[in-house]
Amino acid sequence: MTSASDVTELLRERILSGDVPSGSRLQQIPLSEALGVSRTPLREALAQLAKEGLLIYEPNRGYAVRAFSTAEISAAFEVRARLEALACGIVARQGASVEVLDRLRECVAEGDRILSKGVLDPDDLIPYRRMNVDFHETIIQTCQNPFVSSFVRQCHNVPMASDRVFIWEDYKVIARSHDDHHRILDAIAKREAQRAEGLMSEHIHFALLVLRRKLDEDGRAAQLRDGRE
Repeated sequence: MTSASDVTELLRERILSGDVPSGSRLQQIPLSEALGVSRTPLREALAQLAKEGLLIYEPNRGYAVRAFSTAEISAAFEVRARLEALACGIVARQGASVEVLDRLRECVAEGDRILSKGVLDPDDLIPYRRMNVDFHETIIQTCQNPFVSSFVRQCHNVPMASDRVFIWEDYKVIARSHDDHHRILDAIAKREAQRAEGLMSEHIHFALLVLRRKLDEDGRAAQLRDGRE
């Protein structure tokens, strides 16, 4: 039988990746059937995700994926940028092991392989997302500061601020972002702590700028549709 923790992780990943969008209602019977799990671990998972702030429970209506304002998303990005920059600086300052550097190099090489096509293939979104999560998580875990890890996880619980979310539309934007990975790795390998911090901070702020632009464009498009209707 699938455990409650397994179901929690599965649902969390789907919410953070945007597969289950904000505002979606999670009805237990169809959801348990779709996931192929019993309702007991599902109920526990839903309650845990509500505790984490990803879901909202309404009496007689059940659970829904929480919606976050643009201001809340921006605030989460700001905190995430500071914390991940701190983690980068710590790793560079203390010196990363050969194993850690190899793991980061593997991530960068995987990104290079995906982007070598010169276009964004929809089938590459999931592997690129996995690479990006591995790159960031390796740095966060290597800094060995449990508070950094814990607070970054809280920022990731704001779905649009998660490192699992990508606007997979503009090749130049993704290539520019991945170039940051190269430079961050170089700074860590050379133990240039201040440079590593600055690069990571800029990397995450760039992601926020791209997201804001996308949200603004979607908002304007919605206004135009509403105007025509």
